[in-house]
Amino acid sequence: MRIIWLGHSGFRMEIGDQVLLVDPWLTGNPMFDPARREEAIGGASHILVSHGHGDHAGDAVALAKELGVPIVCVHELATLWGGEVEAIGFGKGGTVALGEVRVTLVNATHSSSIDTGGTLGIAGSEAGFMIAGEGKTIYFSGDTDVMADMGVFQDLHAPEIGILACGGHYTMDMERAAYAAKRFFDFETVIPCHYKTFPLLAQSAEPLIAALPEVQVIEPEVLVAITL
Repeated sequence: MRIIWLGHSGFRMEIGDQVLLVDPWLTGNPMFDPARREEAIGGASHILVSHGHGDHAGDAVALAKELGVPIVCVHELATLWGGEVEAIGFGKGGTVALGEVRVTLVNATHSSSIDTGGTLGIAGSEAGFMIAGEGKTIYFSGDTDVMADMGVFQDLHAPEIGILACGGHYTMDMERAAYAAKRFFDFETVIPCHYKTFPLLAQSAEPLIAALPEVQVIEPEVLVAITL
C-alpha cells in the first residue's frame, strides 16, 4: 500500500483495489501546491470524511462531483450531501466494504459542525476510521484526544499503522499521542498529521519520535509516497 500526505490531515491511500482520499482539504491548504492537484486526486475511488469541519470536509462535495465518486461518512453528513452527490452514510461501529477494502467508523472525541451560509450547522458526530486491506489495518484517528476507547480499538482491530492527529490545540499533542500509542496500541508504524499547517500547531514530531523508540515514526512529506 501507498500512503501519501496531502498536507494537514488529508491523505491519498492506495490500498487493495481502492484509491481513497481521506479528509482531502486542498483549497486553502497552505501546505498543498494547487499545481499538483491532479497528482493528488487522479483515479480516486472514494472520499472518506471524518467530520464536518472545513479543514477536513471543505472540498468533499466538489471533489465528489468532479471525480464522480461517493463520499463515505457519518450518516448525518451523508444526509446533508446526498442530494448533491452519492454519499454512503453509516454509524460508529459500522463497516462498509469498498471493493477489497473494509472501512469501519470508530469513535473520536472532538466536535463536528458545518458552515451553512455563515452559521454553524450540526454535522453528525466526529469519527475516525479503521481501514483494512492488503492484510493490514490503518487507524486514522481523525481529530481527537486520547480516549479509553482506543483500548477497544486495539482489541478489535489490532491496527499495525496509526495515522494520528497530534498537532495540539485542536487535537491531542505529540506527547498525548505518544501516550495513546504506548498505552493502547501495538503499532509498527505511526504517521503524525494535523501539524505544521499553521503556527498554532506543532511544527515538529520530534517529541513523538523520542517517546516511541520501538516504533517506526515517519514524518510525512507532502505528496511523497510512504510504501508499507
